[in-house]
Amino acid sequence: MNEKTLLAINPETIGYITIMAREFHAKEQVSIPEQPLSSTSDWAMQVLADHQDDPTYNELKSMIEDLEPDQQVQLVALMWLGRGTFSIEEWEDALQEAGDSWTKNSADYLIGTPLVANYLEEGLSQLGYSMEDYEV
Repeated sequence: MNEKTLLAINPETIGYITIMAREFHAKEQVSIPEQPLSSTSDWAMQVLADHQDDPTYNELKSMIEDLEPDQQVQLVALMWLGRGTFSIEEWEDALQEAGDSWTKNSADYLIGTPLVANYLEEGLSQLGYSMEDYEV
């Protein structure tokens, strides 16, 4: 893709979220399984409950929760794009599915996803953005 895709969320904000997610996941005591502990949709909240006193977790969660719902939807779709769940040609489908499945727990879902920082960075790259331009 030669052209940058217009995002509802500032790429600098995505860059900061990516940096914070990388910092949070790098901590030794953070262990998030590749597979959910259960088939319920609240598995991420169960895993992350142990980290509610962690200032990095709290800042990251707050930053995501402060985004408008359409921005949270784009962040989830961007993560899916970077993870390979959707291709760049399916960007609109990713947005639609993320919008259809949006909940107030989007922050926990994103933070609870292993390698979320890598996926966001890759998703940005596929949309024509470089993290080097937005790192804070």
